Parts: sequence; C-alpha cells; structure tokens
Amino acid sequence: MSIEIDRLKAGHKGDNGGSAVSREDGLENAGSERGQAFRSLEEIATALERGETTSVALTEYFLNRIATFNTQLHAYSETFADACLRQAAACDAIRHSGQTIGPLHGIPVAVKDIFDIAGLPTSAGSTALHDRVPEQSAFAVQRLIQAGMVVIGRTHMVEFAFGGWGTNPVMGAPRNPWDPSQHRVAGGSSSGSAVSVAAGLAPVALGTDTGGSVRTPAVWCGVIGLKTSHGLIGRGGVVPLCGTHDSVGWFSRTVRDSALLLNVLQGADPRDAANARVAEIDALAEIEHGIANMKIGRLVDADLAGVDPDILRLHDEALEDLEALGATIAPIHLPLSIADYLKSGGDIMSYESFRALGQYVEAESSPVDPTIRGRIMAGKSITDDAYRQTLQRRLEAQAEFADRIADYDALVMPGSHIVARTLTDVDESVPPNFYGRVVNFLDLAAVAAPTGLTSEGMPAGIQIVVRKFDDALALRIARALEKHRGGLVHVPAGY
Repeated sequence: MSIEIDRLKAGHKGDNGGSAVSREDGLENAGSERGQAFRSLEEIATALERGETTSVALTEYFLNRIATFNTQLHAYSETFADACLRQAAACDAIRHSGQTIGPLHGIPVAVKDIFDIAGLPTSAGSTALHDRVPEQSAFAVQRLIQAGMVVIGRTHMVEFAFGGWGTNPVMGAPRNPWDPSQHRVAGGSSSGSAVSVAAGLAPVALGTDTGGSVRTPAVWCGVIGLKTSHGLIGRGGVVPLCGTHDSVGWFSRTVRDSALLLNVLQGADPRDAANARVAEIDALAEIEHGIANMKIGRLVDADLAGVDPDILRLHDEALEDLEALGATIAPIHLPLSIADYLKSGGDIMSYESFRALGQYVEAESSPVDPTIRGRIMAGKSITDDAYRQTLQRRLEAQAEFADRIADYDALVMPGSHIVARTLTDVDESVPPNFYGRVVNFLDLAAVAAPTGLTSEGMPAGIQIVVRKFDDALALRIARALEKHRGGLVHVPAGY
C-alpha cells in the first residue's frame, strides 16, 4: 500500500492543524468520547474486528481531536488529512473483503518529523533542512504502512534532535499536557510524539533516541517509551544526528502495544549497516511470563545524587513492587560516573553531528537556533584522535558493565532526575536528564515506564534497562509491573 500525502500545516486550517471533519462520534459504540481517545492498540483492533468502528471513523476522530487541541499543545507540525482518509478507506475496503494485513490494520499513527516520507521535505525541526526531499520513505514508515497503519501526521521535535528539554525556538515547543496552568516542556527531542500519545491525539507515535530522546519525553508526559537496541530497527531514511547512538523508538499507552510495534517494525533495512544480520525477536512470546526469580539491579546511592525526592520515592516504590512480584533487587555500580556519561556521550554526539549536519550550521547566516548550532559546531574542534579515544573508552566501559551485570537480568534507574520544567525555567546549559545518555553510551535497550505523579502533579518514571537485543525482556518486566498496578498510563485532565 502506497501513501500519498496532501499536507495540511498544523495550525492553519481551523487554527488547529486538522480538517474539521463531519463525524465526531465515529467511535460511538466504543465507550465515552474521552475514553475513545485513550484506548490501546489492542482495544482499537478489537473494535475494528467486531465492526464497532472503521478505519475512516478512527482517522476522522483523531483528526478532530488534533483540530481541537493542537493550537494549545503544538504536538503536530502537519497533518495529512485527505491522504490519510484515503488510506483509511483503502484499509476498510480490504477489511470488508474479508482480509486484514495484521493486528494494526487501519489504526492511525503519528510520526516524528525526522523520518522521511517520499516526495515531501523532512524538516527535522529546522528551517535549514529545506533540501531534503526524499524519493522513498524511511524504513520504519514503510513498515508501518505495510502493517496497514494510517500515517495521520508528523510531530514537532527539537531542532535536529539535539536537545533533551523539548524546546524549539525556531518551530515552537510542544506543551506538556499535564499542566493546564502554564507551559511546561514535554522533553526532547521527540517532544511532539510524546504529547500526541499522552493527550490522546494518536494511539501511538514514532520517535528516535540518541541520548534519551524517547525516554525523557515518555517519563515527563507519563506514557510508555521504548528505546530499542541500536541496529534492531532500521534507520534508513532517518535524518542522522549521531550514528553511534541513534536508534528508533516509540510511545504507547500500554506495554503490549509497544511490543506489537516492535514485532511490526523489525526487518532487513538495506540502508542501515547497523541492521545487517540482526536476528528478529518476538516481543510478545514471553511478555506474560512474569519476573519471578529474576535479579534486577538498582543504582548505588552515589549515582542517585541530585534526584528529586518525589521521583526517588516513586522509583523506590516501583522497585518494591518488582520485589513483590518475585524479583531480587540488588545494587549495581556503573563503570563511569554520571558526569562521564554526559560528557563523553555529548562529545560523540557533537563530533558525529558536525560531520552529518555541519553544512547547515557553519555559515554565520545559518537559520539554526544558536543553542543547537553551538552543540553541533562544538564537534568541529574535536579531533579525530580525541574522538577515537572516546570511542575506545566507550568500548571499555561496555565491557566492564557487561561484567558487572553478568548475574543480573536488568537494571532499573530513574527515567529522569527532575520533572518537566516550565518553558521559562529551562536552562539549556544544564542536562535535563542525568540518566539519558547512559543507555546509548553503553549500547543498551530500555523501556521508560510511568511510576505515578509527584506532589507537583507531574509524571515521574523509571527506566528498565537491559542488554542489547534483550528488548523483549525489558517489555516483559514492564508488563509485570503494569499488570501488578492495574495499568501504568493515566489521562491528563482536560483531554
């Protein structure tokens, strides 16, 4: 199934970025209107299978929600109203003929504006990248369409994905839906994708993660976020930032939904060398098997210095729940300090981003935001020798960590050390998340899972970190916690 895109800039038509379509009750047989926006992929798939709704009705419904909320939230940079409705109608026709493509057939999905879509410019959150008009869509987008999903629109992000706060002075910063009184950031760089799922503007959304770019927004917006193993999901057609660390990820409302996407998005991507000869995994095969007799690590107290007390309390409660489910919790020492991961990971990102994006920032007249420009330009002064030394140190740290975690199944650490800040309180010179770059630097996979609300009424969360290609195990642990708690993701007021 091909995708043709008629672009509708979010915020232009009806001031809210979606066409105000005629039927707002397209899911009339599936519960209250508010509940319809926050159903899981599995619940939506069941409604489609039973004939309680159609793909066209679903698509119209989410377009209307975008039209209602996007001016406030700034989650979408553009929607594809006419094209996605045609695609949805084609899905319905296939279903009417008695066929389906798979479990996600006919369900809408949002995509971060770093993934190519054939024939359309990819902005990557910048006005500088005007010359990227691809002939083919990104591998991940192709896989979504092959699975029968309906690409409803593209989401805002930090410029060139080089930032964790979720700000973007050039294109505008998405607003965290959990604070109705003031503009709090959503986390970056996949900010709009996290907001779209948290506020019920899409059931699921694609993002990328180079140093926490899925996990920080997931934790700050209170949804599930999966940072996949480097190489597991092909990155062909993704605007590069740092090839050593870049990985595809996504946001969902349940752990099983994340596993469904993982199964769909795997495959051989000839445009990504890191994906060569990577064996596919079945994320659902053992997801309900529980965690009895597992050994799960927790950080030593020194590595938890500076964590907000509320976040640490919720983190410890989650560990207690995992222990109650049969896991043994024991401390584990990271091979480097938190400051080392931030510095060394940042150096690799700057060096590689300058080689990938330097042409867009070197000129004084560059339209790139000065903060992002500075991060990329910093890579120009990093010598090849210094870069190689950092990569060698990374390999040594990975080997040491492998030894330390040899007797463990996973490691739990805070999803972030702070809650989402107001836009006016953001200081771009300090890290938004002490625990973002650790996972990329050590070449691991991780699930970000909500742990509840702090005294400020803002979401907090943990990361369940596993060895490379143990993504299914991370989901299994998160699923056990989700079942124990009767769900992890909740709905912010007003949506």
